[in-house]
Parts: sequence; C-alpha cells; structure tokens
Amino acid sequence: MILFVGAGPGDPELITVKGQRALREADLVLYAGSLVPTALLQWAKPDAACRDSAGMHLEEQIALMAEAHAAGKSVVRLHTGDPSLYGAIGEQMAALDRLGIPYRVIPGVSSFLAAAAALPAELTLPGVSQTVIITRCAGRTPVPPGEDLAVLASHRATMAIFLSAGRLDETIAALARHYPPDTPAAVVQRASWPEQKIVRGTLATIVARAAGIERTAMILVGEALANEGEASKLYDRTFSHGYREGQE
Repeated sequence: MILFVGAGPGDPELITVKGQRALREADLVLYAGSLVPTALLQWAKPDAACRDSAGMHLEEQIALMAEAHAAGKSVVRLHTGDPSLYGAIGEQMAALDRLGIPYRVIPGVSSFLAAAAALPAELTLPGVSQTVIITRCAGRTPVPPGEDLAVLASHRATMAIFLSAGRLDETIAALARHYPPDTPAAVVQRASWPEQKIVRGTLATIVARAAGIERTAMILVGEALANEGEASKLYDRTFSHGYREGQE
C-alpha cells in the first residue's frame, strides 16, 4: 500500500495525527524536499529510508515506490500542504493504477489555511464573502480557458492564489480589473515555518510592499481580510436552530 500523505504547510506539528502515524510506520518515505521541511522526518522511524524526490522525475519516483511495495515495505509519499491542491498526485496515482499497486490519500492542512491563520483572518465573513476561490496565475503551467485571474476576479470573492508570488505585479494587475484599489491583500511567505513573513496592504500597495518575495508564498485578496463583516447567525441569540431556541 502506498500512502500519499499531506505534510501540512511546514510546521511539523501541523501534520495530522493519521499522517504522523503513517510516517512512524513507513519503511520508505519519499518526500518533496524542495517544499517539505526535513523537520517532518523526525516522525519517521530511525531505520526508515528517507529519499528526497526533488531531483527525481516521475518514472524514478514510481520505480522506487513500486520496488519497495514489491518487497513488502510500507511506503509514504509525503507531499507539502494537502496533496489534492497542486500536488501532482494525479499522474502518480495513474501510474500506480497501471501497475496494479493500491494506494490511499491522507489529507493535510493546506498552506492557504495556514496563511489565513497567520494573519489571522476569516475568509468567509457573513455579508462580505461566502466564497473562496483557490487558483494560480498562469505560468509555465497554463490555466484552462475561462480560469484566468481577471475572469475569476469578477466574482469579487476571497481569493487564495498559489504559485504566483514571482508574478505578483502581473497577478495584482489582473485582479485590479474588478477589485477596487483599496481591497485588502496579503502575501504570506512560508506560512507556519520559523521564517514566516507576513506582508499586508491593498491592491494598490501590496506589490511594492512584498518586493523580493518570489517563492513559497500565498497571496490572499478580498474584503474579508479586513475582518469587518456581519455577525454570524449561528451565535445570534435571536436565531433558532436545531440545538437552541432563539431568544427575543
């Protein structure tokens, strides 16, 4: 069995209990060393083989996992954040399917959630935004038609933009076609890591303030970042629901 495990955003204590248990039991840990801090490997057992996949192409990674599986070893493929977001696990699962090798996915804490916690901010404030758009700027990996930033920005929802800090000026210019200049914006580099850096501003100021940040950073944009919205109905004393009668 191959276990795809979300390592979380960086802080080794932000891996899930299930993910930590999988690491403790693994004979082979294949981890994305360009993004997963080696501090996560403290959860691996002393005799586990820990291999950095940063310099490997897909076929090498699959061959390594297949060899370990054939030898009866337990394998953890450790991905940064949550594997379902920009984790490139689809191609790995397809390759394992062709080989008839079973696998499961253990989710992790995404970096956009760690960035929101670092600010801190609620991304879905009542009366402000009830939608979060997770996307990226087109780069060497293009985005499909209809998913370019300017189109998505027309919704004026909260946006969490991955893999785009190196194109911050281009990203903000696209958003500015629909968001007003005073829309709150933030860039959080290496959220939850010891060297975490938070830069706040607006669409009009964030490019200059975040100058020099080009990698491993999350861009958050939207009125919700101002933390000024309506109170939740859930805790309104006049609001009735299945667990409580509202009071006048």
